[in-house]
Amino acid sequence: MNAFEVLGLTASADQQQVHQAYRTRVKACHPDQFTDQKQQKKAQEQLIRLNLAYEEALRLSAAERPQVGYRTVSADQAKSIARRLLEQGRYETALLQLSRADEKDDEWFAIQGQILMKMRQYSSAHQSFREAVRRNPDSREYHSLALDAAVTMKKHQKFPYRVADWADGLFHPRKKI
Repeated sequence: MNAFEVLGLTASADQQQVHQAYRTRVKACHPDQFTDQKQQKKAQEQLIRLNLAYEEALRLSAAERPQVGYRTVSADQAKSIARRLLEQGRYETALLQLSRADEKDDEWFAIQGQILMKMRQYSSAHQSFREAVRRNPDSREYHSLALDAAVTMKKHQKFPYRVADWADGLFHPRKKI
């Protein structure tokens, strides 16, 4: 199945339609809705497929329409800028600058995962690290980062952490990207 089919769309869908379809499908299969471990695992796998399809569908729908004021830069330059912004604690801007890269490699996905971890988007960070591992399976660093993200993601699914994350979000709202 292609990305649009996974989201239940035609290939002519625009970015807004892709976003709406993604949100609807994620709500229906989110692992937090299930208490049974098998159902949670199946939902997690479906969520990963949806996230990958969403990213691909957005990329394809954006490729058909030129973006005004959006300029790609070399992957090395985008990664360098993103690392600097990450060190400065400017996570949203780092993610935005990273997205300007003209191509994505294993290092790109590892940096994206690091930014997402700082933004407390553990599930997305884990997926980024998994993609880095898929692209470079010999990297122990990427395996370690993926494992850390998985452990953190699992830990933050427990009730006390969910409450603490929710309360932290009230007092320190983060911009959603």
